[in-house]
Amino acid sequence: MGDKTSNPYDMDGSSFDADRYLQKLLKECSLKQIMDTEATIVRQTQTLHSDMQTLVYENYNKFISATDTIRKMKTDFKSMETEMNLLMANMNSITEFSERITDTLQETRSQLTRLSGKHQLLKKLQFLSSLPAKLKTLIEEENYQQAVQEYSHAQKVLQQYGQQPSFQGIQEDCIKILDELKERLKGEFRQTGKSAQSLTEIGELLLQLGERPSSLAKEMLECASKRLHEQIVVLQDQTDRDMIEFIDLGIEGFLKDLTLVISSYSDMFLTKHLEQEADDFEQTARIDLNAFVNRNVDEYLALVQDRAELEIGHGDSQIILRGLDRLHRRMTAMRTLCRAVDMSKSGIDIIVNAAQQLCQTHMRSLKDHFADSLSSVRLALVSSANTAPAGTAATSSSSQSGAAGGQGSASGHTTTPLRELISNLYISTIEKVKGLMQDLLIFLQPEWSFNLKGDPKGVQCIEGIRENLLVAFLRHFCTTVNGYGTVSSTAPPTLLLVLSKVCLEMDRAGVHALTSLVDELYNLDAERSGTLVHESELCTEMRDSAQLLLDSYVRLQGLHLSQMLRKSVETRDWLNCLEPRSVRAVMKRVVEEISAIEAVLGELYDSSVTQHGGSRTTASSDSSRKTHFSIAASKQSQFRSTWSTYTPQSQLDSSFVSNMQRLFSEKIEIFAPVEFSKVSIITGIIKICLKTLLECVRLRTFSRYGLQQIQVDAHYLQMNLWRFVSDENLIHVLLDEILGSAVLRCLEPILMEPNAVEIICERN
Repeated sequence: MGDKTSNPYDMDGSSFDADRYLQKLLKECSLKQIMDTEATIVRQTQTLHSDMQTLVYENYNKFISATDTIRKMKTDFKSMETEMNLLMANMNSITEFSERITDTLQETRSQLTRLSGKHQLLKKLQFLSSLPAKLKTLIEEENYQQAVQEYSHAQKVLQQYGQQPSFQGIQEDCIKILDELKERLKGEFRQTGKSAQSLTEIGELLLQLGERPSSLAKEMLECASKRLHEQIVVLQDQTDRDMIEFIDLGIEGFLKDLTLVISSYSDMFLTKHLEQEADDFEQTARIDLNAFVNRNVDEYLALVQDRAELEIGHGDSQIILRGLDRLHRRMTAMRTLCRAVDMSKSGIDIIVNAAQQLCQTHMRSLKDHFADSLSSVRLALVSSANTAPAGTAATSSSSQSGAAGGQGSASGHTTTPLRELISNLYISTIEKVKGLMQDLLIFLQPEWSFNLKGDPKGVQCIEGIRENLLVAFLRHFCTTVNGYGTVSSTAPPTLLLVLSKVCLEMDRAGVHALTSLVDELYNLDAERSGTLVHESELCTEMRDSAQLLLDSYVRLQGLHLSQMLRKSVETRDWLNCLEPRSVRAVMKRVVEEISAIEAVLGELYDSSVTQHGGSRTTASSDSSRKTHFSIAASKQSQFRSTWSTYTPQSQLDSSFVSNMQRLFSEKIEIFAPVEFSKVSIITGIIKICLKTLLECVRLRTFSRYGLQQIQVDAHYLQMNLWRFVSDENLIHVLLDEILGSAVLRCLEPILMEPNAVEIICERN
């Protein structure tokens, strides 16, 4: 402000210097700017002049108006002064007349007071004389409250003058009338259908008429119970209303009457000191009231819970919870009327039960959805098998004829991508669980008056949602898929493979995704909780199920191929065989089936060449393509010399050598659990097939050509099966035992030349 005031160039300041301002303009501004400035100053000057003229005119008008007002005030004050003088004269006159009246009535004042008292007494006596007739009229009009009030007003006078003969008859008539009124009120009090408000009004009248509070209190609770039970019966018939309307009817009917009974009972029997009753009456009355409230509230809440159980899972959960929220708010508000009964806790119990009921409904929905998904997968596998190419269909048909129990296509030929089936089953299951867990979050919305997280039962309910829905379903998942892996199951082998991969996917990511989601949604800490099932335990169960299914798949496929081999051995006459010229068809069929199984497994498992996975395309040595049997190649001459001379002693020596070799060879576990890799699965199937072939050979007797046919078949298997396993020595050992057993069971153990065997096998 100081700078602006002392600025010589500010036209609005007190230090403005016109010459200096003009010199500054001439120096700094152009001619056009100077002319514009001049026009602006002229315009502002004209505006100021106009404003000053307007101000002068306005002040002049105000001055004239003020002058008129002052002139008018002088006139008004003159008339007011005249009126004030007249008022003073009137007041003096009134004072003089008042003093005269007081002096005149001084002598008769006491007499007037006495006469006024007698007049009041006569009016009371006149009221008493007409009291019996008035009471009868009021009772006939059913105006009971007015009748009691009239008698209460006259009761003190009757007690004072009732012994006098003139009033004794009036008192007796009033007592008779009131006794009749009591009986009538008691009759109406005991009638069913009376509302709580009517019971309260009648009870108040009976207390005023001297009824004993202890008996009246019990009768009031009994009558109120009948009325409330009628409300329950009415609510039971409201099946066509939704949950909100049902709760509103209960609030406006049952709970409103219950509230009125509690408040009236408290006002009549608990808050008043009743001298005519014992000292423990209040405590007894309070106990009776609490029992009454508990009994009726439990009956009503049982009805609400039954209705909620009917609605939950079928109706809109939002509507159901909104109705329960209204009920909880009302019962919480009623808690102040009867502190001994925790009504809000009862409301929480219904909500917890509703959450558990919805959890059970969702559990059934999950089970049904999973069962439908499994049926869809099974149907897709059957449809794919039925629409397979002709060659594949023929293979499958032949497989079925050789399989016991109708297991279907052993190799599981299918045109439907298995990865797509697995992905659909896995994703649909995960999304279904997530959706239902999101639905249950409705119980934790902040808009509700109840808070499950703040109540111990609510916390148990939230944990129960995780355990009874998520954990229980995952275990149901394992139990269901394990049922397909039992010995008595008729599931197709490919279904076992699909379910095994789904279990692996659940172990890898699904279980973690679901448990993490639930723990995050419901703010649970399963890591530190001692009651919640840990994620690792569920993953272990999933992996065990996957292992069981995969082992069952290997067992079924091995059983199917074993049945073909067993029938091919048992149905052939090995003592009358011709000299072998080709490989038997069943051996080709076994190789084809194993190749088909490898193709199916190739869709699901990594086919890269590793130690435990993937088929090999090259042999580890040249021996894989040649006769590699110890008894057939390296020791052929020995066996020829040994087995050509068939004597008991030579047979004993050879058996002893064979058994010694078996003792020092590595033990092969035929039914050992397989790994989750293509090679391990096929290796398990091949071990079962070759073990079956070995046991079947041990039970037959062979001629020379029968033994040579076994030799050709074994070499063919050796040439084709080595690429399916990671350790070809396993096949060599089993085929050695097969050929060795055939030699032991042969009447003329002479083997075919290795070159001839190779020519026959390569030609096939």
